[in-house]
Amino acid sequence: MNDPSPAPVPPPKPGFQHQLQVRMDRLQHRLAHLDALPQLTLLGLLSGIAAAGLIVAFRLSIELPLQSLLAGGADDFESLPQHWHFLLPFAGAVILGLMLQWLPPASRQVSIGHVLERLHNHQGRLPASNWVVQFFGGILALISGQSVGREGPAVHLGAGAASQLGQWLRLPNNCQRTLVGCGVASAIAASFNTPMAGVIFSMEVILMEYTVAGFIPVMLASVTGALIGQLVFGSDPAFSVGALQLNVLWELPLIALAGLVVAVFAAAFIKLQLLVNRRLTLPVWLKVSLAGAITGALALQYPQILGVGYDTIGQAMHGQLAVELLVGILLAKLLATAISGGVGIPGGCIGPMLFLGATLGGAIGWFIGTVTPDAGPNPAFYVLLGMTAMMAAVINAPLAALISVFELTQNPSTIFPAMLMIVVAVLTTRQLFRCEGLFVAQLEANGYSLKSGPMRRVLDRIGVRSVMETRFQRSNHRQTVTQLQQRLNQQPRWLVVDEPERERYLVAAADISAYLNSEERAGDESINLLEIPGRRWLLKPIDHQASLFEAQQQLQQLKADALCVERRATPWLSPVIGIVTQQHIDDHYQV
Repeated sequence: MNDPSPAPVPPPKPGFQHQLQVRMDRLQHRLAHLDALPQLTLLGLLSGIAAAGLIVAFRLSIELPLQSLLAGGADDFESLPQHWHFLLPFAGAVILGLMLQWLPPASRQVSIGHVLERLHNHQGRLPASNWVVQFFGGILALISGQSVGREGPAVHLGAGAASQLGQWLRLPNNCQRTLVGCGVASAIAASFNTPMAGVIFSMEVILMEYTVAGFIPVMLASVTGALIGQLVFGSDPAFSVGALQLNVLWELPLIALAGLVVAVFAAAFIKLQLLVNRRLTLPVWLKVSLAGAITGALALQYPQILGVGYDTIGQAMHGQLAVELLVGILLAKLLATAISGGVGIPGGCIGPMLFLGATLGGAIGWFIGTVTPDAGPNPAFYVLLGMTAMMAAVINAPLAALISVFELTQNPSTIFPAMLMIVVAVLTTRQLFRCEGLFVAQLEANGYSLKSGPMRRVLDRIGVRSVMETRFQRSNHRQTVTQLQQRLNQQPRWLVVDEPERERYLVAAADISAYLNSEERAGDESINLLEIPGRRWLLKPIDHQASLFEAQQQLQQLKADALCVERRATPWLSPVIGIVTQQHIDDHYQV
């Protein structure tokens, strides 16, 4: 394509930088297409490596200090002197609250809810400041024994690492979504040694769609994360249980009733956390400090609620906790976690949901064993069912919950009854108690929306570069007849009238040709392209990374007739690379 006359002074002879820009531009152009699966798969691998490396650093930063501090390992907060059961979470919360108070409000947004909001409303561009806050805030929260999990920070950190890679490479926005999914899957796989759950969680909870183009890169990223995690932390499952199975089929009605009980506690947790989020309007440092004080006060009686609590889950599986203790821990953990999540402590809720489900399942198993002693249910059986159903009901992700617990225990015999309990628990939580998944409910309570129709989902997968018209010439608004004929000889479809400090317009080459052929004109006659008969299209700029959905929004908001696709920060390449009209968008959607 030709630049407007007079021609600019030619740049220095292109070298390595020019070649690099050309190669990157080709990659960016290819990724704008829906079928760029090989390139996306390679980027998924890179995202998986980056996310897993960050997760390994995050997890070691938590476990190494705790292993040196606690006598029985990184989860053994019970071994601390009793006064530290209060002082540790309280002091940690005070420090964390002061840190968050000092930060701008936008930088305090962390964890899975923030990832969802940025993915659906900001094309997956996660600010680096937020995931840096998540990294250090999550470490402080977990070391100080706050009643939160590490999976929320893991999801945010994995998504942040992948998003940063995409932003650094200036990749099209339509593939940023897949990269975020890759980062999430790798992070979960590296943190929990659950590669299948990483894929399903990423697709079901984060991306909220299942596509082949998304599955392949996400699967490779998850495998990469699991491999790196196993190299550092080993390949043993998180929980070791013996062979478990359904004893008799007439237990199924009892399992369905147990699903109703799980739904009651799941709905109570969601409503309590949302209530704290809406009604507790104190300064940030005071809210977080209050949550730490409440957690510490409850830990004086039930220190098992501190931290992730995988050791307590293991004890519940092996029937080592009395039913009175199970119920006490259940209620204390529910209260502490709901308040901690409601005030914005940078931690996750999935680990605590597994904890709540385990203690509730242990209590349900004791009750069923008391009512039907002949059945002799294994305590671990109902602990596993409770974990699965509670996670599914709270985050509204039944398949992710089922696969997660299966991989954490590597016990397939519970899948059949777990599916029944999940169905009952999720349906009851949503239909009877009117509770959406916790992450979506939190965002809606804070004024965000994740709603999107099928048209947006289709257009978000395609970049503007894949449909843009490249047969155009840039021109000043005044050209001689000879100059116009020379341009038309190159058979452009459009002429872009592009001059500094003026609006851009698009003129059809066919209209110019018809005007020149309407009568005899001298070669040096000056023509004003904005005055010839025909339609003049108002042009507005759009970045070459944009998706078709963004292009449609720009056309509507700016009341433009067409969009001029531009690339920036590429001095060796032309800044204007194509034209997109509403017809381009409509043609693609109809196809």
